[in-house]
Amino acid sequence: MDIVYIRELEVKTIIGIYDWEREQKQIVSINLEMASDIWKAAESDSIEHALDYKAVAKRLIDFVENSKFFLVETLAEKITEIVLNEFSVSWVRLQLGKPGAVTGSKDVGVIIERDSRP
Repeated sequence: MDIVYIRELEVKTIIGIYDWEREQKQIVSINLEMASDIWKAAESDSIEHALDYKAVAKRLIDFVENSKFFLVETLAEKITEIVLNEFSVSWVRLQLGKPGAVTGSKDVGVIIERDSRP
């Protein structure tokens, strides 16, 4: 299995359970790994045969910027659903962080792995 990845994609969104979090956008950090057979793309040297990570990033930025979830867990599930359903990816591993959410820590969040189900 080959992996195409995106690291430290930072997006501002409404996320959180506290009143102030519902009014002020915060940064979430996305690290994404996606299973993709890169052989055909490497052989042809053509983007038409590759998993277009720029298209994935643009789609996720648009979705996350316009979302208003309470929990990072919910946002993480929705992100993986988009990647699996819209980009013909069979497996995804997502680390979704909320930098600065806990005093004294650099980052907190969740790591989830999902695969496409028949």
